[in-house]
Amino acid sequence: MSPLTVAGIRRRFLVLGALRWLPVGLLVPVLVLLPLERGIALAELGVAFAVQGVVVLALELPTGGLADALGRRTVLLGSAVVGLASVGLFLVAGSVPELVAVFALQGVHRALDSGPLEAWYVDTTQAVDEHAAIDRGLSAYGVVLGLAVAGGALASGGLVALDPLPAVDALATPVALSLVVQLLGIVGLAVLMVEPRRASGPGTAWAAARDTPRTISRGIRLVRRNRVLAAILAVEVFWGFSMVTFEALPPVRLEEILGDADAAAAITGPAGAAAWAASAAGAALTPWLGRRLGLAPTAALMRVLQGATVVGMGLAGGVVGVLVAYLLCYAIHGASNPAHMTLLHREATGPVRATVVSLNSMVSQPAGSLGVVLLTGLADGAGVSWAMYVGGAVLAVAAPLYLPAWRRERADHQSRRAALASS
Repeated sequence: MSPLTVAGIRRRFLVLGALRWLPVGLLVPVLVLLPLERGIALAELGVAFAVQGVVVLALELPTGGLADALGRRTVLLGSAVVGLASVGLFLVAGSVPELVAVFALQGVHRALDSGPLEAWYVDTTQAVDEHAAIDRGLSAYGVVLGLAVAGGALASGGLVALDPLPAVDALATPVALSLVVQLLGIVGLAVLMVEPRRASGPGTAWAAARDTPRTISRGIRLVRRNRVLAAILAVEVFWGFSMVTFEALPPVRLEEILGDADAAAAITGPAGAAAWAASAAGAALTPWLGRRLGLAPTAALMRVLQGATVVGMGLAGGVVGVLVAYLLCYAIHGASNPAHMTLLHREATGPVRATVVSLNSMVSQPAGSLGVVLLTGLADGAGVSWAMYVGGAVLAVAAPLYLPAWRRERADHQSRRAALASS
């Protein structure tokens, strides 16, 4: 086998990203509407969603440390198998206990999945060329993510509208297709994700498991010593609380306006596709915005603007207004994530990189669980718009937490200029 190149690693990273996120796109338009059609109340669904957050919170650090100690490929393969089981159960789930089991499995999947692929990409790339621009690869990953979810959402909406399998509920058809794509994703991981042999490290899964607590401790010590990294992680608390307002509530907002779940789903599919295409466009702009404004100011500005668009979805009085705000929300979301993750990877180090990415995900989980319960409860009681007002405000107030990263960025820029001037 020929040696991996920077371009070859990036291509594999992007293909694996597409296989990871296409099934998500298929599920997004029906994730809330299918349980509602089966008689589950929105508040009950919120409790089931919250279980996912609790499970991720419990497992995030151990699985991130395990990925650093055992290997990213092994952990991702395990994650994909658990995700397959979760979606298979969701296909037939018709009660609250079954949905709790679905999202508990999804929590295990998310905990295992959080961090290893990006950590593999960054470390494998820097092993080939330590000066490679990882922000370009992470931005391209954001583009692929957006296009994959967009394609999946478009296919999902089309399947619901066409209802090609009379024996299967229209809203369940995209779930069945998602299972097929996830199987392809497992094959892709097995074939494309190549990890170089390590010069040292645990030789067995048991030894890796024993080394995991030490890896976690190293990651936590890094965060405690690094004020910039701690502030970046704190942003995720606010994002986690508000996430439900733009991921799960827009279809409910459309149903509230239209008065029909199937009509809302049929619109949500194409709208979701357009939104994730907008997300891809936003991600493609991140390197340009970073050069113009700096990555930290870009990340801060995106948080404020995204909060404004979530509030806009609540204020809009018709379908068109909701959809415009929804598209803008996802365009800004697409630009925000690569900026945030590049800032995170600048502060992380290779041996604990997956652990730090897992910490980034982990800190959002308790806030996410709280946000799901409180905001879906608020949506049930006071209306979806009020939940969006609160969620949008919480998103925006996280922006000042990027100030330490901004100061670090300016100091680094000044140091480089001084070094060039003296050479």
